[in-house]
Amino acid sequence: MKKKDIITVKIDGVRFPNKAFGYVEGEKVVVKNAIPGQTVQAQVTKKRSGAVEARLLGVMEPSDLERTEGYCSHYAICGGCTYQTMQRQAELDMKERQVRQLLEEAGIMVEQWEGITPSPMETGYRNKCEFSFGDEEKDGPLALGMRKKMSHYEVVTLRDCNIIDTDFLRIIEYSLTFFQSAGVTFYHRMRHDGTLRHLVVRKGKATGELLIHLVTTSEVSFSIEAYRDMLLSIPLEGKICGILHSVNDGVADVVQSDEMRLLFGRDYFMERLFDLEFRVSVYSFFQTNTEGAEALYSIVKEFAGDVGEKTVFDLYCGTGTIGQIMAKAGSKQVFGIELIEEAAEAATENAARNGLENCIFLAGDVLKMVDVLEAKPDVIIVDPPREGIHPKAIGKIIDFDAPEIVYVSCKPTSLARDLQEFQKAGYVVRRVRLMDMFPRTVHVESVVLMTRCGGQA
Repeated sequence: MKKKDIITVKIDGVRFPNKAFGYVEGEKVVVKNAIPGQTVQAQVTKKRSGAVEARLLGVMEPSDLERTEGYCSHYAICGGCTYQTMQRQAELDMKERQVRQLLEEAGIMVEQWEGITPSPMETGYRNKCEFSFGDEEKDGPLALGMRKKMSHYEVVTLRDCNIIDTDFLRIIEYSLTFFQSAGVTFYHRMRHDGTLRHLVVRKGKATGELLIHLVTTSEVSFSIEAYRDMLLSIPLEGKICGILHSVNDGVADVVQSDEMRLLFGRDYFMERLFDLEFRVSVYSFFQTNTEGAEALYSIVKEFAGDVGEKTVFDLYCGTGTIGQIMAKAGSKQVFGIELIEEAAEAATENAARNGLENCIFLAGDVLKMVDVLEAKPDVIIVDPPREGIHPKAIGKIIDFDAPEIVYVSCKPTSLARDLQEFQKAGYVVRRVRLMDMFPRTVHVESVVLMTRCGGQA
């Protein structure tokens, strides 16, 4: 095999997150976005020692693990979901195998493996989406939706989607019609011109409140007020509680604001988990699957055990969801740390709203803020971003000598790396349970209970 060769590969398995592999002429071939059992056609892109990398061109023979219906019209080109065509149980089994393999290869000794819990909802579960403006092909009409697979520029306009709320689809449809009619262009990252960048939509699953956030450059050639009024006229199942407009003239393709203006209502929406209320602002982290979050946090609560009269540290706490659940369960004191200042402020407000006086939330980097905490924790809960815990922060967390640590991870490769450090420091991995928070995508949540060597599970 050489570069640009067209080859046929029978897929034997998939390593996290989407690295499918098979063998051709005795050589291992990695083809992203295929599923076990498929026979695919691919083009060789790289030859490295130990493996050949190839780009998926098409499926020649389907897998026995595929569903016959229930996938959207965009699944072949949209980059939002990788496992649209997989049967649900097959997807769950594959994700469990992937995480187990990663932990085993990292030398993590797990005393009790507890399988994977499915999301209560398989479809329509996402309560937040960041949609991109662009074109579906070079110089094509304006599009609004998700990036195409293997493309940094082209966008797939979502006309149907299995994982987002139907209100989101209506907002996309009406927004696209508005901007196309007005002749508004998207921001072109290569030419550095144009107006439209992102449309972020968030919805409270329990409350039905919708928060809409339009991000443009400062080159605004349309009436923002007319766009606001159009949004308010859309027939929706939920109710719009806030509309915001942000200006971003930066080069990076990320949702950020040089300045923000409130066009309607308020800059947050309300959500409920268990019997607690949460105010969630536009940039605050909140789990994107509300019903899945309740299932995930139920696992965390179970792993933390009886926290009555215990001091709990909630690190990377976001809007304080986990910490408040612990506080409600009778913790003596909860200390939360969150990098985003407005999220930490929201956590404090949420605790007051829920009548919880045993919570203190601090804004700052966990690496630095753990030095500020003088209390001694009985339980530490960590729920870091995808890259995991900063290596120096791990050392500081270990130095607290907490009898129990519950690690909530959204990326198993980061989890495996971090657990190695905890294991070296004398922590024992007692229990691991996975949560399929994001059906049809490559992502999976893991919850791990660790205790000090000699401690009780």
